[in-house]
Amino acid sequence: MSLTLAQFNTLSQEEAIARLLTCCTSSNWAHQLACARPFIDQNALLMKSDDIWHKLQTNEDDLLEAFDGHPQIGNVASLKEKYRNTQNSAAHEQSGANNAEDDVLEALAQGNQDYLDKFGFIFIVFATGKSAQQMLDLLLARLPNDRTTELTNAAAEQNKITRLRLNKLFGPA
Repeated sequence: MSLTLAQFNTLSQEEAIARLLTCCTSSNWAHQLACARPFIDQNALLMKSDDIWHKLQTNEDDLLEAFDGHPQIGNVASLKEKYRNTQNSAAHEQSGANNAEDDVLEALAQGNQDYLDKFGFIFIVFATGKSAQQMLDLLLARLPNDRTTELTNAAAEQNKITRLRLNKLFGPA
């Protein structure tokens, strides 16, 4: 449910955090952003979000907590059980996977498992506007990387996803 920035600024701390956790499941990010209220405009909120996220990237636990809030690409069904609070956002973001050929989806599922086995976290990509084949190509291109590189890549993709979800939460800027 969309709300205005003025409404968000007046929510209780707990409610503001709960709303932010639908955009990114890093509890430190949500707490820090809620504490930074009030925001004068949506751009100020986005800039503060970016700043907080950038600082949290030095803490792997914060990154992994945020990454854990995502279903695996191509595994939208798991979304309904494990990630109810991000269901609407993630289902739309992964809509490119919905029309893919079975062989691409199978390769994507296998690639995701290979990625998880190698790095210890799921493949994070800003999926909006990307086909399943494009996501598979990105996954295969990133799979040879080392873990440090992938933490950095995934953190950058997470921030793009968070910004999209914040914009959806508050409507057009």
